[in-house]
Amino acid sequence: MNFNVQMVHTMPNLFTQLLAQRPYLLADGALGTNLFLMGLQTGDAPEIWNTAHPEKIADLAQRFIDAGSDILLTNTFGGTRYRLKLHGAQDKVKEINIAAVSILKELTDKSPRDIVIAGSMGPTGEILEPAGTLTYDDAYVAFKEQAQALKEGGVDVLWIETISDVSEAKAACEAAASTGLPVVYTMSIDTNGRTMMGVTPAQLVALNAQLTHSASACGTNCGVGAAEVIAAIMNMKIAADEQKTDPILVAKANCGLPEYVAGKIVYSGTPALMADYARLALDAGAKIIGGCCGTTPEHISVMRQALAEHQRCPAPDITKIEQLLGPISTGAKAQLSGDLSIAGGSLSGSARERRSRRSRH
Repeated sequence: MNFNVQMVHTMPNLFTQLLAQRPYLLADGALGTNLFLMGLQTGDAPEIWNTAHPEKIADLAQRFIDAGSDILLTNTFGGTRYRLKLHGAQDKVKEINIAAVSILKELTDKSPRDIVIAGSMGPTGEILEPAGTLTYDDAYVAFKEQAQALKEGGVDVLWIETISDVSEAKAACEAAASTGLPVVYTMSIDTNGRTMMGVTPAQLVALNAQLTHSASACGTNCGVGAAEVIAAIMNMKIAADEQKTDPILVAKANCGLPEYVAGKIVYSGTPALMADYARLALDAGAKIIGGCCGTTPEHISVMRQALAEHQRCPAPDITKIEQLLGPISTGAKAQLSGDLSIAGGSLSGSARERRSRRSRH
């Protein structure tokens, strides 16, 4: 199955139009970590700020617009009733999600540039059966409730992110697609080349063929640094070739790695590192590029310039990625060499393989 954005969506849509017209789209950076810099306290729900402090959400969004973002994500990552229940707001799903879209629409309507509004949909925070207690049907209902609210608010695309489980990703994608809007899904490759629940980049790409309606794009976000995101994108490209698909890929990496400095979490990524990451992401095959945790408007501005001035090169090799961005996990390296086994991606597995190779020579 091909990931052609025109397969499902035949009506004009800003997101699919820009995907077809441009060589790449620049997404925004972090919401949560930037909101903490603006006064959000640990334990607070960022989504509540859509109604309590809309001016602060608007300020951050405008800074991303000024930095050059083509895509803005709504402040609705935890906008399902399961996540909002933690803050006693489970009955305000519609209100909170629509408010988030309204904040961005007011800004994008004034912008001289075309800017896509993407409705962010994060995980429920629950574990699906059989490992957990949440049923697929209940997850679907929760995601559909949020998706319909975001559509009513006026988003251009529904953007499912930071998922780690295939079943939850499928429930979210099917629920989002039921609205008729384009859908993007990204998973967090943060555990030795896999998601926390063991999903490989190859399985992430293969998921699209299991959906009733193909997603417009898929990829990875968050994770454990920019180097691992580039490796994941390259593994997705390899898998796509083997599966005879042609996905539009999304790379939205954290800004370096988190470190505790003076009692606060600070991300290590410099503007120069994020510029290198943006160029490598494009070379690796991503068409939608942005930042996740720790990525500020200042980083996005440098990424915009880096992409605008970049002459596309062949996909980087492991040595180049590690030289510019830092180490890649053993598991991601194993996948790049064609070994998708858990043992092959483990330290012990790779050691056995090295011994085996030595014994053959």
